[in-house]
Amino acid sequence: MSIVSGSAHKQAIFAHSQQYAASRPEWRSKASFFHGEDEAYLRFLIPKNARVLEIGCGIGDTLAALEPAHGVGIDFSPALVGIARERHPDLTFVVGDAEDPATIASVKGPFDYILVLDTIGSLDDCQKFLEQLHPLCTRETRTIIGHFSHLWQPVLRFAEWIGQRMPAPEQNVLSAADIQGLQNLANFDQVKGEQRVLMPVSLLGVGRLINRFISILPGFRFFALRHYSVCRSLLAAGEDLKSATVVIPARNERGNIEPAVQRLPQFCDDIEIIFIEGHSKDGTFEEMERVKAAYPDKDIKLMRQPGKGKADAVFTAYDVARGDVLMILDADLTMPPEQLPKFWEAIKSGKGEFINGSRLVYPLEDDAMRFLNLIANKIFSYLFSWLLNQRYTDTLCGTKVMRRSDYYRLRAGKAYFGDFDPFGDFDLIFGSSKLNLKSVDMPIRYAARAYGETQISRFRHGVMLLRMVVFAFFKIKAI
Repeated sequence: MSIVSGSAHKQAIFAHSQQYAASRPEWRSKASFFHGEDEAYLRFLIPKNARVLEIGCGIGDTLAALEPAHGVGIDFSPALVGIARERHPDLTFVVGDAEDPATIASVKGPFDYILVLDTIGSLDDCQKFLEQLHPLCTRETRTIIGHFSHLWQPVLRFAEWIGQRMPAPEQNVLSAADIQGLQNLANFDQVKGEQRVLMPVSLLGVGRLINRFISILPGFRFFALRHYSVCRSLLAAGEDLKSATVVIPARNERGNIEPAVQRLPQFCDDIEIIFIEGHSKDGTFEEMERVKAAYPDKDIKLMRQPGKGKADAVFTAYDVARGDVLMILDADLTMPPEQLPKFWEAIKSGKGEFINGSRLVYPLEDDAMRFLNLIANKIFSYLFSWLLNQRYTDTLCGTKVMRRSDYYRLRAGKAYFGDFDPFGDFDLIFGSSKLNLKSVDMPIRYAARAYGETQISRFRHGVMLLRMVVFAFFKIKAI
């Protein structure tokens, strides 16, 4: 069999795939440590029981390692696909050229994840290939592109020369910036990028330690062998969002309850307001009852949280909210309610899927944040941006916005992190990162508190932030 169309370069890759198909399992076994490292990170990105399409699947071992509920592999080598079918009869494998629209059209989508592992280096037209993937995507679909760093080309060629790596034909030389540029041209939006693996061999277990703890560090990661890019289809990014729920957790905030209602703009036709009170001593709940009666034209609901802490309050309200979009508005009103329309537009337009308020871009009002708090917040923003591979300028701003459907997915996967966060900010941030949601920082004008006292302890919560850094390092980075 030969490729119907394609360049001489592609014909050579096809011939090479056929030639080495029979020995591919042996070569893969020889490089089992590297493939194990590769699959460990892919399993972090792709949970079990997902619908997964792998393009350039080879003998199907990586696809099988992901344990999909529905797994489909495409490869243009009949010999490789034949081996894949024998090794993994529970998966579906298709012979076809991934650059041929007919091949993509023959695969029944959509998929939760589309995996393109090294195949990007074999294509004639990477942009056109990516453009053809849009029909297989929904808003939640994530396409993951994995490729070798071009800096490692001499090392990889040497490994081939000494017989430690299967000979490989010439590949497209693509940097991480090149991959992101191609995604942009094809209307894909990068959600996050990661570089891992400094040691492709075990070295009696030392390689695992280096890859887990050293290869991910700033500076060292530049030299990593493996690059990953997680992106989403911009053509599927928008949804018809019609309603919002604004959750206002309040403890000893009696003086802010009515202003919250008065100042909340009508940014969409259907707004539900849920006040959830947390064991106040200043008559906050009674004030909520008065305000609800005073504004019968508003859809205001009142709740008392069953436990303690902001996280308990927010998630108790989220579980009964009816809006398409869920918003948190702290009752201290230091995030002015008048700025919520910006969050609505950012998520409704599809520009982001997790909108995180940032108090540290615009100048602060006098007494809005103490100097040491400001310095600590900026330091932690850099740390969390590195840990999450997404830009965060402020992790503790109370206003966070996401779709209700994504919250349900986050809640379903909450066991991965457990109950670790009394405020809920990091439940949402880490959970959104695990879901590979597109995070967008929304600069806000942070105001000084008009009523009551802050419930944030500078040093106690500073220690909590340090604990979150360590927690995220082991749960998200050093895996």
